[in-house]
Amino acid sequence: MTIRKTKPEDLIKVMQIYEEARTFMHQNGNPNQWTNGHLVQGIIEADIQAQKSYVCLNDDEIVAVFYFNIEEDPTYKKIDGSWLDDRPYGVIHRIARGRNGKGGGAFCINWCFEQHPNIRIDTHKDNAPMMALMDKLGFTKCGTIWLSNGDERTAFQKN
Repeated sequence: MTIRKTKPEDLIKVMQIYEEARTFMHQNGNPNQWTNGHLVQGIIEADIQAQKSYVCLNDDEIVAVFYFNIEEDPTYKKIDGSWLDDRPYGVIHRIARGRNGKGGGAFCINWCFEQHPNIRIDTHKDNAPMMALMDKLGFTKCGTIWLSNGDERTAFQKN
């Protein structure tokens, strides 16, 4: 597998992967994540334009997508719990894999950790597969954060 920045011409495939991920989550006990207009095409287009969207390829096929940047995320300023540290960190958002992306989530997260040795990520409390992946990859559960729309997320960090 390889990682590269998402190109505008990847948009149709990227949106297909998000739809496959949304369907998988609904079928596996997480029907409330990425609903009500979350992950609309405009958000993904903005990620691509800002050069913060990446795709994971397996034999030239896009199998996963994610947002990554080294930045201070405003939603991470308030946490019910505590972060491991206050050093600069990389942020992973909107990570998803398609049907053919087995192992892609771990590959993408490990790639991000290679880019920056302090990573924060969050997920919906009902996203059991992502919670298990965080544990498997050595992330520490730090507490609860709230998105700008008020939605609650479980926050993790690895450094």
